Amino acid sequence: MTNQPPDAHRTALYRSPAFRDHDTGAHVENTSRLVAIDAELERRDLLRGRPEIPFAAASDQALSRVHDPRYIAGVRQFAAGGGGWLDADTAVSPRSVDVAALAAGAGIAAVDAALDGRARRGFVMARPPGHHATPTRGMGFCLFNTVAVASAHALDQGVDRILIVDWDVHHGNGTQDAFYDTDRVLFASVHQWPLYPGTGATSERGTGRGEGYTINLPLAAGADDQTYAELFDRVILPAAAGYQPQLVLVSAGFDAHAHDPLGGMRLTDQGFAELARRVVRIADAHADARVLAFLEGGYDPDALAASVVATLAALDADDASLSGGAPRSEPERRQNGDAAR
Repeated sequence: MTNQPPDAHRTALYRSPAFRDHDTGAHVENTSRLVAIDAELERRDLLRGRPEIPFAAASDQALSRVHDPRYIAGVRQFAAGGGGWLDADTAVSPRSVDVAALAAGAGIAAVDAALDGRARRGFVMARPPGHHATPTRGMGFCLFNTVAVASAHALDQGVDRILIVDWDVHHGNGTQDAFYDTDRVLFASVHQWPLYPGTGATSERGTGRGEGYTINLPLAAGADDQTYAELFDRVILPAAAGYQPQLVLVSAGFDAHAHDPLGGMRLTDQGFAELARRVVRIADAHADARVLAFLEGGYDPDALAASVVATLAALDADDASLSGGAPRSEPERRQNGDAAR
């Protein structure tokens, strides 16, 4: 098979073996998530021919655009002392903070590549996830808010209007907190409610200059592909058209999948692809095709991998990539997921 030259129009993948060094043991947010994604990308031959964008860990200065320096210093000291649990949900190993900073650095590099045209579309396939991390604390498996740090970097580079779409089953409370009082970021979250972390009511709409620039769309458990697609068409797409974002970011959590152990939604792989296609249309219409996805939740490894591939196909505008191999049977899926854990 001949080598395929990089194509700047294809989605850049921001990946690193170092993201597996965030050691959470038997925690549901563990390295098997990336193992499953990597295996499926390789199985479908989806890694070749993409832009290769280097990245490094975000500096504390870059992190402090979102996070209180006292929190950054405190969580670094906690990890250096051997780590432990920040709260009942959030594990920290000695390498975790460095890995989380690398994830944030990948997001910064993705923004730079989107803005300068090297790779207008990107998918940051990093862990730990980030959208629950507030400016002053880590929580909900998250240490640094990757999508918020990337957004703050874009604002610092002169971008005036950013759309963040969060379709993780849990509300992105940390991202909301980071931009609640600004009109330079339109934050739209579709999430199950009631569910952790208990925020994301429709009444939470922003404050000051940011009033009206937070859109929360809570849904009861059991919502399916059609419910999500209709909500995007009825609310998010019109809001985006009015806002005309210059950059579109997605907190791409896949724990609303029907097989996920932590959520109660009924989305399928193709349901996520349909949401991604809508986001791509927003970016094509208003943001010069600049759209970046950031991996958040998703805790059934096989459902996660299949959903990532489907979303990537939508970002690539190439449904042919979904035909790269026959889907595995349910027994095969479950056996693989159990082995990965």
